[in-house]
Amino acid sequence: MTDEPIADAEAPIETVVVDDHPVVRQGMRAMLEAARIRVTGEAADGAEALRIVAEVQPDVVIMDLAMPGMTGIDATRRLVASTPHLAVLVVSMSDDDDTVFAAVRAGARGYVLKGSDPSDVVRAVRSVARGDAVFGPGLAERVLGYFANPHQSSARLFPELTDREREVLGLLGRGLHNPEIGRILGIRPKTVRNHVSNVLTKLAVADRTEAVLKAREAGLS
Repeated sequence: MTDEPIADAEAPIETVVVDDHPVVRQGMRAMLEAARIRVTGEAADGAEALRIVAEVQPDVVIMDLAMPGMTGIDATRRLVASTPHLAVLVVSMSDDDDTVFAAVRAGARGYVLKGSDPSDVVRAVRSVARGDAVFGPGLAERVLGYFANPHQSSARLFPELTDREREVLGLLGRGLHNPEIGRILGIRPKTVRNHVSNVLTKLAVADRTEAVLKAREAGLS
């Protein structure tokens, strides 16, 4: 009778790390590989993440949010739509409600803050790979509250805007122009222009493009 190697009970987790800072990517790779979690790719922005994930088909994508070009929120939304089995774990500096809730609405399965204990990040990667949802200390209660009161939570997005201005911003985020927005909302184009002007002023952005980015990052569109 010959001895045969015993197969591992679990297949190794394969990940892709997305962050625009090379030092952060290197540190994340070292931490994960020390925990015997494979890093099969790295990306410096959302567009590169889409390409690499399509090539290597990882189990988990570790996603930063604030990146040049395509944001982590947009990348998460597109990755989850195109690759349903994929788990996205956001690792970000931002812990404000709008950003956390936008990531959840985009399809992120977990959210931990940069600076968390490495063991917490490793546990989060393993948890989302199993299909669990995981949120760092202080975030879980807020996320549960968001889902328990979705209407109240959505009203917290851009509280400086009126309900109508928030509707206009959401339609801007969908790429619609003033005449289209007017037809949908049943208001005149001149009224739409006034609402858009108010939105730009209240959000302190220079133009419609910046307003659209804010809407999409917050998951309003």
